[in-house]
Amino acid sequence: MADDGRNAPDGAAAGPAEEPPVAPGAVAPPVLETAEPPAAADPSAIVAPPVPEPLKPYRGLFVLDASQGIAGPYCATLLAACGATVVKVEPPAGDWSRGLSTREGTQSAMHVAFNRGKRSVVLDLQTEEGRVALTKLAFQADVMLEAFRPGVAARLGLVPEAGKPDVVFLSISGFGQRGPYAERPCTDSVAQAFSGLVALNEGADGVPHRTGPVMVADVVTGISAFAAVQAALAEQAAARAAGAPPLPRVLDVSLMQSAAALMGFNIAEQGLLGAAPSLPNVPSGAYQGSCGGWVMVAMLREPEFERMCAVLGLPGLPADPRFASFAERARHRDALLPLLREAVRKRPAAEWVGLFQAERMLCDRVNTPLDWLAEPHVRAVKAVTPLEQPGLGTLPLPALPGLGPWSVPAPALGAHTAEVLAELGL
Repeated sequence: MADDGRNAPDGAAAGPAEEPPVAPGAVAPPVLETAEPPAAADPSAIVAPPVPEPLKPYRGLFVLDASQGIAGPYCATLLAACGATVVKVEPPAGDWSRGLSTREGTQSAMHVAFNRGKRSVVLDLQTEEGRVALTKLAFQADVMLEAFRPGVAARLGLVPEAGKPDVVFLSISGFGQRGPYAERPCTDSVAQAFSGLVALNEGADGVPHRTGPVMVADVVTGISAFAAVQAALAEQAAARAAGAPPLPRVLDVSLMQSAAALMGFNIAEQGLLGAAPSLPNVPSGAYQGSCGGWVMVAMLREPEFERMCAVLGLPGLPADPRFASFAERARHRDALLPLLREAVRKRPAAEWVGLFQAERMLCDRVNTPLDWLAEPHVRAVKAVTPLEQPGLGTLPLPALPGLGPWSVPAPALGAHTAEVLAELGL
């Protein structure tokens, strides 16, 4: 469930977006001291690590994916990447993600990213024939996944009882299957707003912004659902190993809870204090160089502010009582930040990155997705998997972390309908 981000307010914060703080009383991770700062790595000398063998623990697992959008399809795609056979049931018009983002016909960049490696079956669930076929598919499934509004799947006959005795049945929705808000419509933007994520992303203009166009709530829900399914499958495997019958599992994963879990630290801290804490780690954040590019600076310890000021040619600032600590800098940020911004605007971003990193500061350029694709390190560690998608072209998709190489296209709409129905005897 997601929206396409086109309604997101424009404009990110003009000032620095602060980093999460080190909790009061906590000890920050130590910095290993060396006599000389490490020399910058020569990108041409980077040796790519060996390509790992793909992880395929779910070979033989049959997954019925009756979801659309991002969260459910992404969960099913991760299962497919791990070797599962995934049959995606689509309405005659197709998953609505086929019509969003850059597209050609019924293929779109969004749909491909979240539906690789599946078989597409078109069923009209408004007809008796479509519901019969869905029921037969469900009976064969080890994992069933649906993302309808609560109650809709049951009306279509897609219920745990329709599957195997040990089926893992996953429901994904905006607010969960129960509770006073269960029936509310929800998208990525709504989940971000409800969970508090938008409120934490306030711009310099005072307007709270969603973290768009990245579908944060949708994607983290898909990952959370994948983790829940893996836990259920592992529990069943342990039962079989112990000679016990595996039990069915019904899983309820919502965008609301997944987005909130992403901010566990922030929610816990505000609940503890009963109010929003002061701005952390000022002046961490993004600064614009003379070239128009941006530099991200992160701070965890007080001495790093002194280093930053020394590099910027402002060695006297740390002695100013207003800027003597993280707490004081937070209180006087309106006086401090203009001084730092003005200094950074005197040189290009790349030059500042080199100077800051030479002082062993946590710093790097603010890349666009195209910048990231062009980075020598990204190429060297094979962080991108080119995917040849029929009808659309070559998509440079980020590799799935830890799972090994996987470059399988998304299916055309209904590409496997005839063969799957034949397998069902229909």
